Amino acid sequence: MPYLNEEEGRMASRFLFLSMTIVVLEQDIRSIENGPYKIKEPYLELLRRMIHQARTERRELRKTMDQKKIDVVFIEKNDTFSTYLFLARGYEEQRRYFNPAVRKKVENILNELMYDITTSVTKPAPDFA
Repeated sequence: MPYLNEEEGRMASRFLFLSMTIVVLEQDIRSIENGPYKIKEPYLELLRRMIHQARTERRELRKTMDQKKIDVVFIEKNDTFSTYLFLARGYEEQRRYFNPAVRKKVENILNELMYDITTSVTKPAPDFA
């Protein structure tokens, strides 16, 4: 039986998947820095902006979660599922996530962040002179 209300569950899940997304972005930065790319800076700049935006959102979520006494704790991971403990208002709720579904959620957040970054930047007009 779920003990977290919809808002608490949504908030804790978003925090969890944002955290995972940040880890993926940090790994990608290391891969690009050490990879055979000829021109690395544009990719690194995009990923750094995405990390900044994700960390900003996660920081705000953490503040709200702290105020509402909500926490997420990793329990275990196997080949198929990852299990987390969600804590809120003195209640505990275990949630198991199918690993391919976790990957898809992280991918969706990556797409959101990339879209937000690429559409919010004012781009100079191309110089064809």
